[in-house]
Amino acid sequence: MFNFQLSSNKPQINYDELYDFIALGLGPAGLNAGLYAHRKGLKTLIVGHRVGGQLLNTADIDNYLGFSNIPAQKLIDEFRNHIENSKVPMLTDVLVTNIEKSADIFIITLNNGKTLQSKTVLYALGGSPRKLKVPGEDRLAGKGVAYCATCDGPFFQDKDVIIAGGGNSAIDATKDLARIAKSVTIIEKFTISADKTSVEQVAKLPNVTMFEETDVTEIIGDKYIEGIRVFDRKANKERIINTEGLFVEIGSIPNTALLKDLVELNKWGEVIVNNKQETSLKGLYAAGDVTNNWIRQVIVAAADGAKAALEANNYITKK
Repeated sequence: MFNFQLSSNKPQINYDELYDFIALGLGPAGLNAGLYAHRKGLKTLIVGHRVGGQLLNTADIDNYLGFSNIPAQKLIDEFRNHIENSKVPMLTDVLVTNIEKSADIFIITLNNGKTLQSKTVLYALGGSPRKLKVPGEDRLAGKGVAYCATCDGPFFQDKDVIIAGGGNSAIDATKDLARIAKSVTIIEKFTISADKTSVEQVAKLPNVTMFEETDVTEIIGDKYIEGIRVFDRKANKERIINTEGLFVEIGSIPNTALLKDLVELNKWGEVIVNNKQETSLKGLYAAGDVTNNWIRQVIVAAADGAKAALEANNYITKK
């Protein structure tokens, strides 16, 4: 387990400082934004709980340029080392409890009772994968239980996998996995709700099986997933399905509760941003899984974070 407390040889946090740019979030978006803002000469601070963001829920990464099949924790370490070596101030092990704007200054309240002030803010506190909330899920996360078929699918080549979910994201994941997995079984709690054309395409695939009105009640396994327990409501029968991987594709929950009275959100609670990562509130930017950008990839989040920092620099320079 890593200790992310700041040591004396790292940049110290001055709570009385008026920062130019504060990045909220320690995932790829927030970290890269902080790096770019710092390199532009802005008084910068990166704030969050744990370094890594959604990467903490992933076992390995194989689609980040320059790093082939790298353990997610190692990539996180590389990110953190880059930030620390560049002497970008970073405050970890804290949660943001409130954000408000007074005149032209953003005031950020933390769970340690302290407040921070900044001219601009990037909101990149991510999204939380919607979980099944069944026994075994948390214990086996990253051990055969995954939440991103695009990220982790290639590691399940020629294996039997299960997808929990029946919406568009689940069907899209099925298309991807069916190309590489030995078999793909879709388990949907209610009825398949994805686009009709996509469902018809998937139904024709020889290695795909679909079950509706079936509840996942438990994930089974010791050190790694071995199967799932399901209850078929049609047959009124419980059974166990053996599997080497489970992809939970039942959506995500953007962590945007703090913004509901500040910026425009869409019906899913995502922050609406333009191509400059600007929100409806001047000086407040958003990037990563909190936004209405449908592409949930590490490299895209990092790029959007960089874009936000550069736009914030332009905003400050022109004021």
